[in-house]
Amino acid sequence: MDKITTCLWFDGQAEEAATFYTSVFPDSRVVDITRYTDAGPGEPGSVLTVAFELAGRSFVGLNGGPQFTFNEAISLQVDCADQAEVDELWATLTADGGEEGPCGWLKDKYGLSWQIVPRRATELFSSPDGAGAAAAMRAMMGMKKLDIAALEAAYEGRSAS
Repeated sequence: MDKITTCLWFDGQAEEAATFYTSVFPDSRVVDITRYTDAGPGEPGSVLTVAFELAGRSFVGLNGGPQFTFNEAISLQVDCADQAEVDELWATLTADGGEEGPCGWLKDKYGLSWQIVPRRATELFSSPDGAGAAAAMRAMMGMKKLDIAALEAAYEGRSAS
């Protein structure tokens, strides 16, 4: 067991969300499900928590009720190897009611915020070429899903094709 595990609060969707997330990311699985007992407060037999791993990291989904919802103050950042991975994750996580956000951010159908970040973007933004890094950053500010070719074009001072 990890010393620190991220707990995500759901309103009855913890098992569904965990099943969805583990289908999206390799090296992921549902580990355990606990259920409410007659001690409550939930319906006896209904899912209380779902322990799951995403890409080897531990999470718990808690069916805590409608009192709290996700917001952008917390997000899961995904390091993507290339544009194909960005495109695939973007399409999968925004499907069925997810929402695109600015600068590589999105909300999935459960309201959880994600940052889908191509590794190349991080390289461009941290480059010692300050002017190029700034140009790439300005280009990103106008994007929803990040486009590596457009970021590289901005970095190099040329128009994206």
